[in-house]
Amino acid sequence: MQRNTEDVQVSKKALWTGRVVSTLVILFLLMDSVMKFLKPPMVVEGTVRLGYQESVIIPLGIVLTACTLLYAIPRTSILGAVLLTGYLGGAVATHVRASGTLFEISFPIIFGVLIWGALFLREPRLRVLLPLRT
Repeated sequence: MQRNTEDVQVSKKALWTGRVVSTLVILFLLMDSVMKFLKPPMVVEGTVRLGYQESVIIPLGIVLTACTLLYAIPRTSILGAVLLTGYLGGAVATHVRASGTLFEISFPIIFGVLIWGALFLREPRLRVLLPLRT
């Protein structure tokens, strides 16, 4: 039996919790993007320490901004979450390769969980695709 998005109800509490968490994640990711565009010394040093050239900082900022904006727009939020998951997966892989600390490796994973958790709370289309209850 197929379910329709009209069949799935999102409570006001879940909807607002999802919106608040999404907003906090979006603000953090946009701040990270802005830091990539401004290229303060700590960003440049961190990027080089991880094995990348300084020239990749601006393109990373562009990609992160685009993915975050797609996540922020309700019609494209699922696509944005998928793209952000890939971006954050690259961050995890980079920190693993560079022998990062447990915190450095876990931080992008936690953000991925927050992205999908908030989206699940506010998005009926996702609840149809991934029903946690039957």
